[in-house]
Amino acid sequence: QVQLVESGGGLVQPGGSLRLSCAASGFSFSSYTMSWVRQAPGKGLEWVSTIYPAGGGTRYVDSVRGRFTISRDNAKNTLYLQMNSLKPEDTAVYYCTKPGSGDKGQGTQVTVSS
Repeated sequence: QVQLVESGGGLVQPGGSLRLSCAASGFSFSSYTMSWVRQAPGKGLEWVSTIYPAGGGTRYVDSVRGRFTISRDNAKNTLYLQMNSLKPEDTAVYYCTKPGSGDKGQGTQVTVSS
């Protein structure tokens, strides 16, 4: 079965960086579009970024473009999200997802606070 396991979250000061990872298994990772979404306290899910399988083209929500970078290592079946210049409004639980399938990991908490 599909498994998505996120890691790399934590507490960071404004302006800091974190790199999230998502280990995928149970499907042909290299063939699928993958995304990161997040859920801030008291709010709904928000799409953050997507990476496509062929050529690795990417998309970002406006609020993170230029600060976050999505990438993938198909040999390791792993999805990444490099987050730089973090802001308090980036505080959320971050999930990796396999769009269209409903598959989502357990999430990793990112807290940006001084």
